[in-house]
Order: sequence, then C-alpha cells, then structure tokens
Amino acid sequence: MGYVAVTGGERAIANAEQFLRYSRTGGSAPVIAPRQIREQLGFAVDRVMGEGSLYAPDLAALAFKQAAGDTFEAAFILRAYRTTLPRLGYSEPISSAGMRIIRRISAAFKEIPGGQVLGPTPDYALRLLDFQLRDERQADARRAIRQFLEQIVDTDPLPDRFPKVVTLLRQEGLLSTSRPPEALHPRRVDITRQALTFPAPRSARMQTLARGETGGMLALAYSNMRGYGSVHPVIGELRVGYLPIHLKDPLDGKPEIVGEIKVTEAEVIARLNAPEGQAVFSLGYGLCFGHNETKAIAMAVLDRAISSTEEGGAAGAPSEDEEFVLTHIDGIESMGFCNHYKLPHYVTFQSDLDLLRRIQAGSEPAASAPSAAVRADRP
Repeated sequence: MGYVAVTGGERAIANAEQFLRYSRTGGSAPVIAPRQIREQLGFAVDRVMGEGSLYAPDLAALAFKQAAGDTFEAAFILRAYRTTLPRLGYSEPISSAGMRIIRRISAAFKEIPGGQVLGPTPDYALRLLDFQLRDERQADARRAIRQFLEQIVDTDPLPDRFPKVVTLLRQEGLLSTSRPPEALHPRRVDITRQALTFPAPRSARMQTLARGETGGMLALAYSNMRGYGSVHPVIGELRVGYLPIHLKDPLDGKPEIVGEIKVTEAEVIARLNAPEGQAVFSLGYGLCFGHNETKAIAMAVLDRAISSTEEGGAAGAPSEDEEFVLTHIDGIESMGFCNHYKLPHYVTFQSDLDLLRRIQAGSEPAASAPSAAVRADRP
C-alpha cells in the first residue's frame, strides 16, 4: 500500500486537533470534570473499562472525556495506556460465589435461595424521556437521595454470600459438566502476550470475549438467539457486585486483599445438542468489568454457541464458529481497520482506476480486474 505526503499536512493535523478540542469545549456549558463522568455516567465508564481491558474508573472517565463520548475511541486510548504499564504480577483466582452483591436475578426460577435482588437497574421503568432531568439541580438530587435512604433504613442487610442458582441443577445431575479439552494448553494463556491460535484454549477464549466490544458481541449473540444458531438461552443467574482481589505477599506467600472490582456475571442455561442419552442442560458463562449486563449476557450466549460443535451440535452458523467470533469482536481492531480507510489510498485506487479504463478501452481483458480477495489493503 502506498501513501503519499499531503502538502501542509503537519500544520493541518495540528489545527484539526485544536478544532476537535474547540468542538468539545467551545459551547456555553461548564466544562465537565472526569469525576462527574465517573459518578454520573457509570455505565459508559464501565463499558470503556471492559473494552479497554483495564479496570481504572478514573482513567476510563478521563478517556471518555478526551474522546468526547466516543466509547470506541475512549477504549482505544485506555488500552493504549495499558500497554505502557509494567506487569507487576498476577492476582489469585477468584470465586464469584464470594461476590458482594448489589444486584442478583434469575429468569429460570421464580424463587431462588437468598431471593431476587433487583438492585440498580432501569429494566422495570418505562423508556420515556424524563424532562425533569433537563433542569436537575444539585439540591434536588441530594434531597431525593436523602428520601431514598430514609425509606430503606429499616430493611434487612444483604448476606455476605449468595448460593449459586445453577448449583440446584448440578445437584440433580441436570447440568453438563463437559468442557473443551485443554490437553494442548494445560496452562492459562494471556492473549496480551501470546498470539491467539485456533482452536483456542478456554482461557484465551474467555479473555477475548471479556475484552470484546459490546455491540459487536450483541449482534452475533442476537443472530444466534434469533435462529441462526442453536442456542435458546434462559438466564440461570445474573449478578452485579464486587469481587475482592488477592495478591500473594512477596515475603510470606500468603494471599492478601488489595482491593475490589465491580463486575457483571451471567450464567445462561440452554439445552444440550448432544447424542442420545445425555438429557442435560449446558451452561454459557460471561463476566466483564463494571455494570454491563448486555455484554455479560451476550458473552455467555457466545461462549455457549462456540461450544456447540464441541458438545455434539452442528456447525454452520457464524456465531458458532470460534475463529469467526473471536477475530471479529474486538472493538479496537475492528474500529481501527474500518477507520484506516480514511487514510490516503491514492496509489491503490489509481491502479484500479487505470485498469478499469484500460478494460473499457478494450486494451485489457476483463479477467485481469483485481478481486476483493487479493486487494493490497487486505490483511
């Protein structure tokens, strides 16, 4: 691919950057602070952290501000910053059974051990514009919070731990315990340091899905749920809460809690397309940074869909092709490849243009026209 320099390009690029900043701050409204973004636009911050693959709410809010609300760009900025950080160590494996719950529901069972905990969600409200927010004042918000806290002062505190809903199915022998073989990859794979290979070990698959772009994952999972695939899921349990992070003390080797992170976890149940005699359900699993239920559910559906062929299902649907899914859900890569078409492609296009002119003039056979599969700008 050949690029050519643009006359006055350096000065034009500097002016374009200044123009973008003016577009973001040139209005009459006060400049928004990263702290406001973190505290009031939490869903956006959580999405940026998940897709940027770095749990850092303050930095995610800053990236969101810098990107003027573009979550793709914000995740790109955050992930780029992540590559500059040293790798100090690895945390210990975490059991989500010890999650400090703020939301926990099941669509599979009406009554679950510990009860349904609705938590903070817009799921049960009408999707109507709230025009009162247009003139919302700090005093109004504080008063509403105070009234809310007064209403819940006499409620019972939540328990420290909740039992897993899918445990009920395991106890009855109704849930498959099969997993893809890991013989070729006995150790966990870190895809930020090792190239993704296929078939991918489960650790690489889950890490790729956890870093995936919410919209792209939703589109693929939605196609499967609509019939272009074999997964018809029911949410066994959806959790939002905080997990403690343990690191080994370098002196005595004992694990110590160094903090906690907010995560969303989804476990979806689907019938297993397996040979006769295995009348059991199968499980799809999803977990991502922050409060992002759509991504966690889509991740769980895709995890289950990718496993379909391994568990006796028939291949054919794009969402059940592991390589197709894992190579197309990364928002940073897909955005980068899409936006690279904005860069100069003068040489390749002029080559095509000259060829078509020769073909139309009759001096070149039509069979020599380049196909999309061999274009110079294709990876």
